[in-house]
Amino acid sequence: MPDTAAFCPGCGAAMRPVERVQGKVGILPQVVAGALAYCTFIPAIVFLLVAPFNRNRFVRFHSFQSIGLWLALSVAGAALRLGGFLLFLIPVVGQLLLLLVSMLLGLGFFVIWLVLVVKALQGERFTLPVIGGFAELQADAN
Repeated sequence: MPDTAAFCPGCGAAMRPVERVQGKVGILPQVVAGALAYCTFIPAIVFLLVAPFNRNRFVRFHSFQSIGLWLALSVAGAALRLGGFLLFLIPVVGQLLLLLVSMLLGLGFFVIWLVLVVKALQGERFTLPVIGGFAELQADAN
């Protein structure tokens, strides 16, 4: 759709411009701090504890969403490991199926992670379905 469109030609809904953040928080631009929150969960925890970053809603949102994503990855990995014990009972197909499922799960999480990093660098708050709602509540709580 063109950037100047006021309404959606398909459904007629009003188009709202995407809100992008600008400016700095501490010594980093907000977009860089938001993207750095997704580089494992350690920067996200640091951003939630260090003073100038933990007061910024954009950085807090991406930090909480990053922690939620890493927790979801850990739960999915644990479930895959438990399912792997059952799949190893099937002689050859079980091992191949486990390999296929683990590769698809890893690729899926990598694509989600990459989209989140790119959206953070663009200054947008891209909300994941379950994790994003929790992250929004926590970011707005302070």
